[in-house]
Amino acid sequence: MGHGGLTEANALNIIIATTKSWNIKNARQFKKNNEGTYNVTIITDKEELTYDKVKAIQPQYILFPHWSWIIPKELYNNFTCVVFHMTDLPYGRGGSPLQNLIERGVRKTKISAIKVDEGLDTGDVYFKKDLDLYGTAEEIFMRASKIIFNDMIPKLLDEKPTPQKQLGEVVEFKRRKPEQSEIKQEFELEKIYDYIRMLDAEGYPKAFIKFGKYKMEFSRASLKNGKIIADVEIIEGDENE
Repeated sequence: MGHGGLTEANALNIIIATTKSWNIKNARQFKKNNEGTYNVTIITDKEELTYDKVKAIQPQYILFPHWSWIIPKELYNNFTCVVFHMTDLPYGRGGSPLQNLIERGVRKTKISAIKVDEGLDTGDVYFKKDLDLYGTAEEIFMRASKIIFNDMIPKLLDEKPTPQKQLGEVVEFKRRKPEQSEIKQEFELEKIYDYIRMLDAEGYPKAFIKFGKYKMEFSRASLKNGKIIADVEIIEGDENE
């Protein structure tokens, strides 16, 4: 484990608040690679992200590579909080950005590093990086995580850019509900494939078809030669879902 309470005197204090196994792994690697330059505290539970804890650390930045909860006002008013959002803001403010992008047929997006303010993804933008949306949701999240930890966080900490106001037409996304994962009869093959892959990640409700009293959940899909090959799990579903 680390050095307990010892910190490097001249190092910047950084908090990384994140969930999902790949982000936690990359956060730990980042901490290890930057010992002596940054004192990194990793928070993976929203209950741990308290004002008292943050105040004791006095971080230069609180970084949120993937965070599904509202960030408390007393944090972003007193510390520089940076969210990494998977759309070319102001297009795609709001919840479930990956699923909303794929459902709209978007194939390439940006990751926007933004300063948190009181609105939902309305903050000023530090910079953006390109992200391709091929593969499963999990593969896309892992690709995004690599870009955030290897490229965006170092750039932010090294260059300390001044964030600029968002420009362009605002398009808001709504957070998707589990029942929206149902594959409908009228879907074309490509859309069925997109539904399966966009929900194929840790912690997401898988794309499904109701079949009598059963529910068929799909993952690991590939689309080749006009057909989809995928894993299916058939479970007894609750008719009242």
